[in-house]
Amino acid sequence: MEPVMENLASLSLVAVYSAMGVYTLAFIAFTLDLAKRSAEAPVSAAARAASRVNQTTAVASGSGGTAVLDREDALLPEAKDGSRGGATVYQRVAFALAIIGWVLHLAATLTRGLAADRVPWANMFEFGLTATVVGMGTFLGVQLWKDVRYLGAYITGFTVLSLGIVTVNFYVDVVPTPPALQSAWLVIHVLVAVLATGFFAMGAGLSVMQLLRHQREVRKTAGLKFLDTLPGASTLESLAYRINVVGFVFWTFTLVAGAIWAERAWGRYWGWDTKEVWTFIIWVLFAGYIHARATRGWRGNRSAWLAIIGFSSVIFNYTIVNLYFEGLHSYSGL
Repeated sequence: MEPVMENLASLSLVAVYSAMGVYTLAFIAFTLDLAKRSAEAPVSAAARAASRVNQTTAVASGSGGTAVLDREDALLPEAKDGSRGGATVYQRVAFALAIIGWVLHLAATLTRGLAADRVPWANMFEFGLTATVVGMGTFLGVQLWKDVRYLGAYITGFTVLSLGIVTVNFYVDVVPTPPALQSAWLVIHVLVAVLATGFFAMGAGLSVMQLLRHQREVRKTAGLKFLDTLPGASTLESLAYRINVVGFVFWTFTLVAGAIWAERAWGRYWGWDTKEVWTFIIWVLFAGYIHARATRGWRGNRSAWLAIIGFSSVIFNYTIVNLYFEGLHSYSGL
């Protein structure tokens, strides 16, 4: 490798570790934000209903009505997205750190590509590096549409964990790409795959929050009081559905582009290779999720579990299938 390329590769690695450090600080700040929300959580809908009953009883008996009315007036206002309360100092600091970490992360990805003189996703390390920067970018970009900063601890924690795993276990030096990867379809096929993965990760996070919020609403479980400050379970489900639909569109392009690339590289569109099969399985899972929710009334917890299972299959495809199954897609670089 030329000295300039070596320097770029080293710089990329430094930027990766720097991004991990900043993301870790962001994760801590997002977690402190959730803790603060738990301490200052507003009265839940169930508590408000109980207060109204108590108010009626108190008025009927001629005592205690003023105290109940004061409690109702103290409730925090509901935001447009269904959540309660504004951003805390911890959340604002955490979000700023997440942006700084993402800039470092993006710099690491770009310098890796410059060092390799190609797109930076030709092996497992590079795919993990690119997929996580796209996932974090998706989280930051979605804020322009909906305020979902309550997912910050999940997204930053998942990103730090993923970067740590791919850097420690999957890192490889820059090497020339195999002949089968020397194609423009590498750019198209893998790019839409990482975009889909980013949206699926967001959808899975919203689905997890939906399940926790539902349990909080139905069973009135103790602890995790910050859930009372989040949008309702139905709102979280709707957001997860919209984001997963976008991911599904990208994954459909992944499947189609992969088939076209396979025909160019191996002379057939489909060959039942392990990676091809799992890509199709993921497509079927999310197609089933969208179909079941839209036409069969599979809403609530069932739709959330389908979304989580779909994203888990994406992770399985990237890890287990790449590492332990032989096939034409064995380009992990390990």
